[in-house]
Amino acid sequence: MTGKPILRLDDVSKRFGGVVAADEVTFSVFPGRIHGLIGPNGAGKSTLMNLISGIYRPDGGRIYFDGRDVTDAPSHKRAVMGIGRTFQTPRFLQRSSIRDNLLLGADLGSGYGYTASFFGRKVTGFEDYVEQLLEIAGFTFEWEDDISSLPYGQRKLLEIIRSLLGAPRVMLVDEPAAGLNSREIENAMGLLDFAAKEKNIGILLIEHSMDMIMNICRDIVVINFGRVIAAGTPAEIQSNEDVIVAYLGRNLEA
Repeated sequence: MTGKPILRLDDVSKRFGGVVAADEVTFSVFPGRIHGLIGPNGAGKSTLMNLISGIYRPDGGRIYFDGRDVTDAPSHKRAVMGIGRTFQTPRFLQRSSIRDNLLLGADLGSGYGYTASFFGRKVTGFEDYVEQLLEIAGFTFEWEDDISSLPYGQRKLLEIIRSLLGAPRVMLVDEPAAGLNSREIENAMGLLDFAAKEKNIGILLIEHSMDMIMNICRDIVVINFGRVIAAGTPAEIQSNEDVIVAYLGRNLEA
């Protein structure tokens, strides 16, 4: 693989009591590529997302972003640097307008701080970009409506849009297809494809939909019990016996 990674984990480990959630995990994320991170339930995928975004601190190993060691950097510093994040359940300011929720991302991307936003300085001209993303996402809304007025699937898509408004260089996307219908899944894939190809963003994607992973990812890392058991292209992962055993609990002959 050519070029320099935008994100690298180097022997990253994390324990919770006697449970090893990450066991000397090493892999890289490159600009403009969608990387899948898969594994059985409880394998440690979300723990890795939390380590990368700064919610957790590793017990060992280092995390590098754009060549800079960010292992000890707090989560808000990593967000400003360009590490975006979505969650399994979309997180918004409830009882606030859709506009205000999207401005959180736009303010981050523009470098506006809390004080400037509090005293009324807001990003202007971001609506055209939102409309472009909404066309890909396949829905529209009234800007001043409460965020809770949107159906669950649209809020999931809107969280990806808000992350894009923050001008990230890496996006950590946690189960975007969960709870979505087939059309919404296609639209989520369209947003991620746009982010990688048009914005050159490196994407680390957790997803249980194997159809989505195999169709959109160029590289896949598989973890089980916190340890990397395989890494490669979709074709290589599909034929890897260790992956089949981890998912199905049986060998190829069985």
